Amino acid sequence: MQATSHLALINLFVGDIQGGLGPFLGTWLAQTARWSPSQVGLLTTLVGFATLALSGPLGALVDRAGRPRLLIAAACAAILGGTLLLMVARSFPAVLAAQFVAALGGTLVVPAVAALTLGMVGKQAFPRQQGRNQAWNHVGILGAALVIGFGTPYVGPVVAFWVLGLLAAAAIIAALMTPKTSWNARRAVGWKEDDPDDKPERSAILSVLADRRLLLLSAALALFNLSNGSMLSLLGQKLVAAGQDGTGWTARYVIVAQLVMIPVALLAGSMADRRGRRQLLLVACAVLPVRALLSAFLDDPAWLILAEVLDGVASGVIGVAVPVVVADLTWGSGRTQTALGTVAAVQGVGGALSGWVGGLLAIHLGWTWAFVALAVPAAGALVLALWLEETCAPGGRDGAGAPCSAADPPARKPAREPAFSR
Repeated sequence: MQATSHLALINLFVGDIQGGLGPFLGTWLAQTARWSPSQVGLLTTLVGFATLALSGPLGALVDRAGRPRLLIAAACAAILGGTLLLMVARSFPAVLAAQFVAALGGTLVVPAVAALTLGMVGKQAFPRQQGRNQAWNHVGILGAALVIGFGTPYVGPVVAFWVLGLLAAAAIIAALMTPKTSWNARRAVGWKEDDPDDKPERSAILSVLADRRLLLLSAALALFNLSNGSMLSLLGQKLVAAGQDGTGWTARYVIVAQLVMIPVALLAGSMADRRGRRQLLLVACAVLPVRALLSAFLDDPAWLILAEVLDGVASGVIGVAVPVVVADLTWGSGRTQTALGTVAAVQGVGGALSGWVGGLLAIHLGWTWAFVALAVPAAGALVLALWLEETCAPGGRDGAGAPCSAADPPARKPAREPAFSR
């Protein structure tokens, strides 16, 4: 089996479990524990803030430990354990603790998978491979959503837990079965593999994180997530309040979004070199305000599918573009996953606030104006994306004219530090 086939399996299985119950959490708590939108929002916010502070350190752990296979397995185990605790948890403290454990695993798995990908294919082939990773990721989410959607009428909302459990176990096995000789430790942490120094010095963390482009990207993503983070969950709760099958429709919306994300991710991976990274970010930020307005003014669950088509475009592009831009900005520093984790932390501020803000908006403004208000930060993200400089110009060349990307991966070199590849 080729090394990238192991990546495909890992991304296939971790796609659905990365966020725990994700959009099904709100409808699960609303149906089984009679939680209000503000309670669900407060829970999401508290968990988000508790884990986002650890995002940067967890990225640094991936850079330092150099064992992405084991870290992926550990992250999946945490997601599984935390989510299964929700089956019996009903009190706010118990649900909060369970969600924190699951969110911790979800935070760790992102830089760990990115490190394994970079270590396998290298910087030049990373954009295209990241597109493939995300496509497999969305295939996994789509398959899980289909099972949940068709299984809910017969088994109930608990079917989401069983699907997550099986996928988590499969992800752990796939990670541990990946040969440790299939990736290069230097590439995984963002060191140039042709550096003559056997153990190059890592760049200072502050010098990496203070890059103005990285800060601008982080701010845009925080606004993006502030708008996007709670939108699907609020949509499910809106349908529950209207007497509709919130869980069933949420599953259908996830299916639609994932169907769109699969070709979008593949297209974004190939377009990253031809059109540049900045244009991808502009597309993602431009469609999000439209999605918010459709969610505000459409009441028919069937017509609301249009909003989730746009969700598929925005989220599909962001999932490919962000790790690629971060790799562009940090290559050669030995701090790529540290930077990716830190960007995710700032991005997580928006996501954490989104649940709380969205819940309060729904209570005080009603469903329509809550979604209208969520379109405002989406527009702000678009403005910031317009200011962002291109990190790899169309044609795959960086500012110095050197190739920053290519269609095919370079030949793999063995890791120079064997301890990193365990």
